[in-house]
Amino acid sequence: MISGITSSTGFSFDRVNFFGGRGQAGQSASASGKSAADSTDEKAEAGNSQKTGELSVEEQRQLDKLVATDRKVRAHEMAHVSVGGELVRGGANFDYQTGPDGKRYAVGGEVSIDTSKARTPEETIPKAQRIRAAALAPADPSPQDNRVAALASRMEMQARQELALQRAREMSDSNPVASSGAEPTGSRRSEDALAAYASAARVSGFSAQSSGFRAFA
Repeated sequence: MISGITSSTGFSFDRVNFFGGRGQAGQSASASGKSAADSTDEKAEAGNSQKTGELSVEEQRQLDKLVATDRKVRAHEMAHVSVGGELVRGGANFDYQTGPDGKRYAVGGEVSIDTSKARTPEETIPKAQRIRAAALAPADPSPQDNRVAALASRMEMQARQELALQRAREMSDSNPVASSGAEPTGSRRSEDALAAYASAARVSGFSAQSSGFRAFA
């Protein structure tokens, strides 16, 4: 899920749920396809482990999965934070699940990052590049991360269009021929082409007058 909060966008790691351990909702007495004898043995083993305070084989298997997921989730979100730097708002937030050992393990997470435009196109371009790099920082970017990266690419493209139009106008204003009333044909064509390109960009979903991007789930 990508959430939009004012001008911030969230990178998220899908929540993973594990069931079957001691104290967890959704525990089943036996898995489909197991024989009655296997089920009886597992119950006996679980009963013995609870008496001694040790984990059963099934509980240990669940705990191993939780530990691995916790490590993966934290590495994923910390990659966003590390690359996003000062653009990250509030650090990483995690969803937790209690394991059979009574400890909490991260099974999902989210990082919010500032996606508003900078003051000028020159400043917006590197900011958009930083947002895209932060979105794609994890070794396994999620679909949400890819969506944020696409938004950042559009943001950079818009800023480059604005910068090109700005420079074309500056060149036209500084040309002495233009000031006398005879504008150079090449300059005029260049500005017309850039204006048309910006108009097409607005139609496709991002306006040169937009104050920033907002993403929704």
